[in-house]
Amino acid sequence: MANLKEKYLKELAPKLQEKLGLTNKMLIPRMQKVVLNMAFGIVEKDVQKHILDDLTKITAQKPMLCKARKSISNFKLREGMIIGAKVTLRGERMFDFIERLVNSALPRIRDFRGVPNRGFDGRGNYTLGLKEHTIFPEMVDAGVGADTGMDISFVTSARNNAEARELLIALGVPFVGK
Repeated sequence: MANLKEKYLKELAPKLQEKLGLTNKMLIPRMQKVVLNMAFGIVEKDVQKHILDDLTKITAQKPMLCKARKSISNFKLREGMIIGAKVTLRGERMFDFIERLVNSALPRIRDFRGVPNRGFDGRGNYTLGLKEHTIFPEMVDAGVGADTGMDISFVTSARNNAEARELLIALGVPFVGK
């Protein structure tokens, strides 16, 4: 079976060009990157390590640690404390992740009817929030810190929300309604 990148290049891009009425191939919307962000706040070192290991399993890439920029005494937060992690996926890994998200992770959500339409930013990018990262098939032994959610941002070359939505639909992302 051909992977999603090959399918996009051979089948989906020409269909998108025709559907959007584009005469120039360079205007066809394409995926630039997918960014996963997990904000876990102030947690113990072992829980933090477990969450980072989970993110590494999901993305097959080492996460970048996000530190607090300034201290907030009411939250017992100090500047430089690790409060999150993010991973930027491009190329093959990006398409593999999108394929796993659409075909195996999203269908595992209870009462799933599709992803909401309100995640577009007006510039052709889409952000999806997940309440639990345990929906991925790689998380068979989810234990400590299992209730951590994540944000998934799809960054595209689309010029507007309509083009980005058509691209994501072509890649298999199931939206609610029309």
